[in-house]
Amino acid sequence: MQYDAKNSEEYLKLLEDDWRKEKLLAIRQMIFAYAPELEEVIRYKMLNYGRDDNYVFALNAQKHYVSLYVGTIDKIENGETLLADYNYGKGCIRVKKSIKIEDTGLEQFIHKTVDMWRAGEDTAC
Repeated sequence: MQYDAKNSEEYLKLLEDDWRKEKLLAIRQMIFAYAPELEEVIRYKMLNYGRDDNYVFALNAQKHYVSLYVGTIDKIENGETLLADYNYGKGCIRVKKSIKIEDTGLEQFIHKTVDMWRAGEDTAC
């Protein structure tokens, strides 16, 4: 889904109060807890996280899942193992209602991705 928001506060207000908002806020908290230096902006009608036009994640509530976009999952060491519980594509992790985020490797995946980004390594597509 696309949200016509000018900033993250507006984006969050536009979300319906359902399981998708709960999952999105949990992932958002994981990102900020590990990488408080990331700026949160709206790009392509979704939340984006990065600094100085160098973005590492995008986050969006879709109709049937929450999407966490990364450059390429294959670039993250053990990425496929960490995301074994998820349906994902080349750079999109789909978080469905039935997933218990805290029981998966998503947080570790986020940490590894941020570590690569901080080191200046290529995490893009």
